Amino acid sequence: MTPNRTGWLFAAPALLAIGVFFLLPAAASFFLSLTDFDLYALADLDNLRFVALDNYIGLLQRPLFWQALGNTLYFVAVGVPLSIAVSLAAALLLNAAAARATPFFRTALFAPVVTTIVAVAVIWRYLFHTRYGLINHWLAQVGIDPVDWLGDPHWAMPTIILFAVWKNFGYNMIILLAGLQAIPRDLYEAARIDGASGPQQFRHITLPSLLPMLLMVAILTMTGYFQLFAEPYVMTEGGPVQSTMSVLYLMFNDGFQWWNLGVASAVAFVLFLLMLAATFVLVRIGRRSQAI
Repeated sequence: MTPNRTGWLFAAPALLAIGVFFLLPAAASFFLSLTDFDLYALADLDNLRFVALDNYIGLLQRPLFWQALGNTLYFVAVGVPLSIAVSLAAALLLNAAAARATPFFRTALFAPVVTTIVAVAVIWRYLFHTRYGLINHWLAQVGIDPVDWLGDPHWAMPTIILFAVWKNFGYNMIILLAGLQAIPRDLYEAARIDGASGPQQFRHITLPSLLPMLLMVAILTMTGYFQLFAEPYVMTEGGPVQSTMSVLYLMFNDGFQWWNLGVASAVAFVLFLLMLAATFVLVRIGRRSQAI
């Protein structure tokens, strides 16, 4: 047996699983997005009609879709840089901390990642409750009036962003910490001998060395934040006045509340194209930065 055939033989189980559990459902979903598949078609396939691009055209003419898209882009534009900044700051602190204390803090900071999102979202909802939440209690101690964190359209999304950053930064922190520990110490020693300050070492050694890691972290975080659903579903139910309605939440409502599965599939593919375009832009920016 030739090496090529041996390689394909070993890869066959994984490729089969990808085809059955990913490619086949994705193809079926794309076909559904070109139909008016709904509750009536689910009961009798004779009611299924091919509508071509009508579902996509309808989305572009739907104000709620544009509001959900704007909310999602706002969440990504603010949440991704903030999450990466917090992750990098935590990784730098752990990398500079005493070796004896690092394992404890690494575990403590990573703990939110492995907690159940629904459980901690419920806890955060009570923390930010207007009347008896702990956050407003602390604000009252310094003379600040209570804030309706989850009931005010201006504060609901920032509160969810804060929760998402706290919940997810530990994963990126571990990746960036591994990148920091892979940077040769000799580079920092040579920079200190040449009189480089701490900020100069960070700018000219740390950031360039971490650029591939930062690009990967940015892509992973961005694709995850585009799929915003559990946080608003548990904490605000998409409100107030749809200020936290995300594209994925809209897809859930169309598909599982109103049973418009054709429309929901169209929403899913629009979100996929948006994520693909954003990933392409990040990769291009990363390549140009590495080439400089």
